[in-house]
Amino acid sequence: MRLTDLNREGGIGANSLYVEIDGFNLIIDSGLNPKLAGSMATPDFSIVKNVEIDLILITHCHLDHIGALPLLMQEHPEARTIMSQSSQMLIERMLHNSCNVMKRQRAEQNIHEYPLFTHDEVDRVSERFETVPFEEVSSFKKNGRELQIVLHQAGHIAGAGGVEIKSEDQRYFFTGDVLFDHQKTLSGARFPSTKRFDIVVLETTRGETERESGKTRESEVDRLLATTRNVLRRGGSVLIPVFALGRMQEILTIINEARKSGDIPKCPVFGAGLGLAVADHLDQISKRTGQAKFSRRTIKELRLRRPPRQLATGKEPPQQGIYIVSSGMLIERTPSYALAASLIAQGRNAICFVGYCDPDTPGGKLLETKPGEPFIFEALDYQTPIRAQIERFELSGHADREELLAFALSTRPNTIVLTHGDPGARAWFAEALVENEPTLKVVDPKPLQTINVS
Repeated sequence: MRLTDLNREGGIGANSLYVEIDGFNLIIDSGLNPKLAGSMATPDFSIVKNVEIDLILITHCHLDHIGALPLLMQEHPEARTIMSQSSQMLIERMLHNSCNVMKRQRAEQNIHEYPLFTHDEVDRVSERFETVPFEEVSSFKKNGRELQIVLHQAGHIAGAGGVEIKSEDQRYFFTGDVLFDHQKTLSGARFPSTKRFDIVVLETTRGETERESGKTRESEVDRLLATTRNVLRRGGSVLIPVFALGRMQEILTIINEARKSGDIPKCPVFGAGLGLAVADHLDQISKRTGQAKFSRRTIKELRLRRPPRQLATGKEPPQQGIYIVSSGMLIERTPSYALAASLIAQGRNAICFVGYCDPDTPGGKLLETKPGEPFIFEALDYQTPIRAQIERFELSGHADREELLAFALSTRPNTIVLTHGDPGARAWFAEALVENEPTLKVVDPKPLQTINVS
């Protein structure tokens, strides 16, 4: 197998792998880097410009994995684009929203390259999407050779899948983004832990995060609810920044159940944007596929309100309540960014992070800033000491490093390739893998460099 990481910056961002297996040319995912803009936010597709791509495989529908897909598909009109049924039910909505965001960024930030694709182009490429059922073998033939591909539910978000590939002489596994824990709205990963693979391509997102002893997803939910309860009782508001796909629907479900049981007092709950549109899709996925557990009724029972459109920087919103809005990392010019700037100066409020935060994003920087120290909202030209309660809860959609390590070793591979992680995260996995299995070959590919993996 030959592999090239097309992500210009490496780490986590414009996720896309070019893989050559037994005469087949595959690309796994085609994302956008949320920290960059214009063409620099895309994978470097120039490497495959003159290559006949046979298959494009989509692991899941977060934009760091699909945001550049229309560009790739236009460049390679003959490539077959494969995904799960649930992903197919989500992907058009996510891509259309990305187009809207790019149009707004063009107007607000003068990014002339945006939008990188149009709504019409999304509609055209969507006609080429093909779905494969989970756990079923799909065969692809070329020049007398055959690849067998199986998607396994990955538990990360609805539709997410790990990719098993079998050639004539080797077996490969690409984890994609994976979560083994059960969520309120989704069952955990169902990976083939009893099979042996020659090569495993392993996500490493949480390699630098050690879960405290005794801490579970259930105990973190309890801690989130306790924090919310205390903040509301002291007259404050709670901001929960969320990813629109997956995390928003889980948090809405958690808050709704807690209100019904009396675990938190009744108060206004605010939410808006893409996450609510996605909720409709998850409702349909739950009904049609059984691969999610979310009902649109949750939003009605919460009597979800829209947050105020205009917020004065440094001034609290007019109503106390729970604000569940994107972006999950407080990216500039998003609802969560504006709300954080409104709430952060008052000690009665809290900002509760429930997912991964890139260290270079405003959310990541806020988590590293100590209480009382000044924090700068650069896009708003606003600085204030941190007085609000800032908390991180381990409710990530990514598996613990120890769980991923155990899975990888259980497959008894000859080689493990590290992907989707910052340098420190990859370093932890590289050391831990060899420590547990000294004969194991561990490869950490550099961006845009082609490597032979055996």
